[in-house]
Amino acid sequence: MSSERSRRTRKIVVRVMVLVLALLAGGVLYDLYFPRTTHMREFDPDEVARLETAMWRSYYDQQRLRLFNELSELLRTQYHMPLIRSNHVAYYAANAAFVFKQGKERVDYEKALPDLLKFYGEIRKLSDIPFDAERAARLELEWWIIHRQRAQHAPGDLDKALAELQAEIYRVPVERLMEHGRLRAEAMTIRDTKAENGGVTEADWARINDLLRQSWRSLARVISIHQIANESLSKTPRFAITCRTERHS
Repeated sequence: MSSERSRRTRKIVVRVMVLVLALLAGGVLYDLYFPRTTHMREFDPDEVARLETAMWRSYYDQQRLRLFNELSELLRTQYHMPLIRSNHVAYYAANAAFVFKQGKERVDYEKALPDLLKFYGEIRKLSDIPFDAERAARLELEWWIIHRQRAQHAPGDLDKALAELQAEIYRVPVERLMEHGRLRAEAMTIRDTKAENGGVTEADWARINDLLRQSWRSLARVISIHQIANESLSKTPRFAITCRTERHS
């Protein structure tokens, strides 16, 4: 009688475990593959700046796990990815960063491109903005290279490269994003100069964070204005646009 009860108990436990595992597997598959759309323009620029500052520190301190966690947090909180997918996608970006870090010349740096293509490809699957994921990945790598080889580039090249990446992602004319690029490049210059001259202090990191905050606020402002203008234009009757064009011709 006792052994019969034990067998029944074991069967129940096994069934419960199987059910739990099935639910977990279903949750993982739902998280990774269920179609969803995120609103890319809806982010907190101050929080993006805080996380970017933290990621820079992790990158230069060679803290891979910390960088991975910060990337995951950025993707979850600012780009609205679900938990498991954010970790899956963060891996591509973190791996690309450290592959690039080990490089010495362009042929080495380009080894980071496959992970960047996967990274932007995953973001594009969720994005409500139809950007070109391959072009975004190549633009990301290009500013990394310009930054690494900054002594070989004219002043302003890094600013423009940074602006071109966001112009592709948010489908905004690049000239409107030059302030974003300039401020972000200035933050990088402070980090690089201080590191070459003895080390980056906490005061320096505070200044870097402030510049990044200004940079991401500038981007948020521009894409908001651009979106409002596009929505206004889309609501304008076609005949009104035609009449307006004819009056100016």
